[in-house]
Amino acid sequence: MPTTVTLIRGDGIGPEICAATLRILEAAGADIVWEDQLAGMAAVDAVKDPLPRATVESIERNKVALKGPLATPKGEGYRSVNVALRQHFDLYANVRPVRSIPGVPSRYTDVDLVVVRENTEDIYAGIEHYVGPGRSAAESIAVITRHGSERIVRYAFEYARREKRKRVTLVHKANILKFSNGLFLDVGREVAKQFPDIEFEDMIVDATAMQLVKDPTRLDVIVTMNLFGDILSDLTAGLVGGLGVAPGFNLGRDIAIFEAVHGTAPDIVGKGLANPTAVTLAAAELCDYIGQREPAARVRKAVYATLAVADERTRDLGGKGDTKTFTDAVIRRIQS
Repeated sequence: MPTTVTLIRGDGIGPEICAATLRILEAAGADIVWEDQLAGMAAVDAVKDPLPRATVESIERNKVALKGPLATPKGEGYRSVNVALRQHFDLYANVRPVRSIPGVPSRYTDVDLVVVRENTEDIYAGIEHYVGPGRSAAESIAVITRHGSERIVRYAFEYARREKRKRVTLVHKANILKFSNGLFLDVGREVAKQFPDIEFEDMIVDATAMQLVKDPTRLDVIVTMNLFGDILSDLTAGLVGGLGVAPGFNLGRDIAIFEAVHGTAPDIVGKGLANPTAVTLAAAELCDYIGQREPAARVRKAVYATLAVADERTRDLGGKGDTKTFTDAVIRRIQS
């Protein structure tokens, strides 16, 4: 029986890369029925709302979604649709796997790590205000809770165990932020005791950044708070070729949204130059999530093989291909 999945094609190059991804999934035999919905600027243009109720209800009903990049309208009181989705559905875990891909230009060849980012708390809780007369200063409050810390660290250990990974590194700044980050570290140490089969360590965030630049193979699963996770997940994507090859997904208790984490690239819209790799690999993660592991494996194998060929990978990765020729090459490998 097919699985119904909400599809948000997104803005900018989103519709182009999502269309390419759907072609690839169909060729791989994914048994999915897509339910198209709007969000972002496309939704503002259509219904004057960046996150329509129909889209929210579709995700609530289907429990799983695939999302292209979204643009947040500037000004006019609109907030980030991505943040709104995470908060509405309590998508507390943001997961960003990165691995070196042969052929993709990069300084490293053997990176294989995962950043697990707490997605709902920290400085992104949105508690901020101006202080003093004439907006002379501003104050933001970071909120770290025991509940939020416990569930994200537990997820990281469960992920490590399920994916047969060896080490979880908890990243923090508890040497300075002794209460908020100290709470996160204390909870992490408590949770780690329940997973004796997984190696555990903690690392200060600035030392982590240095380690990622010096030798990223030293790290396996990173778990951290919202702000640090936001920064480090983009840093790690840069180790393997950039956001164009980095999938991501957001998980809650019973809802998951899979996505390309890069931007909408309005400068290349309609030119056939967009690279669908990130959203295609996110779709492969989606297939794994819904139990369709064979199509997921076929997609990854074909995408990686295509990226290894300079004439076939897209120009943003130093290749000669475009959206259509890259997609055609992936499909050709799946069908061979």
